[in-house]
Amino acid sequence: MHTYDVTLTISPEMPVWPGDPSVDIHRVAKIEDGQHANVSHIQMGVHTGTHVDAPYHFLKNGETVENLPLKILVGRAYVVHLPDSVDLITADTMANADIPPRTRRVLFRTRNSKQWAKGYGSFIEDFVSINEDAAELLAQRGVKLVGVDYLSVAPFGNSVPTHKILLEAGVVVVEGLNLGEVSQGRYNFFCLPLKLANSDGAPARAILMGV
Repeated sequence: MHTYDVTLTISPEMPVWPGDPSVDIHRVAKIEDGQHANVSHIQMGVHTGTHVDAPYHFLKNGETVENLPLKILVGRAYVVHLPDSVDLITADTMANADIPPRTRRVLFRTRNSKQWAKGYGSFIEDFVSINEDAAELLAQRGVKLVGVDYLSVAPFGNSVPTHKILLEAGVVVVEGLNLGEVSQGRYNFFCLPLKLANSDGAPARAILMGV
């Protein structure tokens, strides 16, 4: 059984969504300064790096992140590879993607993952995302978790429709995955967001396990 860590490493160098807080990690106690232990301070937004969106992110009365069901965040998932020529995941894209029937968790590996292989650079606006028609189709198929390999499931400049369709349907959204080393196929997926009270999202550690 091989384990794939598909989580982005949180660091001050990583890109964040425009307008979100940048990452700041620094030590406030240092052994070399005579302290008994090193202690670090961290400041960042809850949608930093690999993270989970709670319904409250886009729905006024939606559930917050600490109430997301673990039975959705953990279980069998299908990683689907999309060609580099795909700029937007549409219903037609999904129809040609050969996603097995009754798939409840689907993770999309696109050309986005190549960005992470290059190391952290500046935020890109032309990332591959999911449009409204594809979101509707995912909900209709009974998918309960959707994962993407950049910082948003929705197109830049048009974030609301895709998010609302998925979140209103009870679909858990996982963003900021790094699927560059993962082959297409079925895996056991584990995604554990920080249990933050009353939050619209949370950073998560995500792994895949497969043969």
